[in-house]
Amino acid sequence: MSTVAVTDDTFDAEVKNSDIPVVVDFWAEWCGPCKQIGPALEELAAEYGDKVKIAKVDVDSNPNSAAAMGVRGIPALFIFKDGQVVSNRAGAAPKAALQSWIEESI
Repeated sequence: MSTVAVTDDTFDAEVKNSDIPVVVDFWAEWCGPCKQIGPALEELAAEYGDKVKIAKVDVDSNPNSAAAMGVRGIPALFIFKDGQVVSNRAGAAPKAALQSWIEESI
């Protein structure tokens, strides 16, 4: 599975109503740290397959979802399980750190 682009219109269906845990990455095209973690998130999406969904929300195109989550800086990452936020973190991190954070949260 690869990362899933999520919009304000699809946020509830793709994230809150998901049957599996969802990692949501709030990002923007102009954000350097966001681009740093992008490849790691793609790799993790492929490794987790159907076990965990990794969703990406472009904050410039979808400001409502970011505002609803209280996102003030990007990259901002949230893990949803059963429709609820179980963990969140801000800023870039290496793939190993992201993977261990996801493992601890799901």
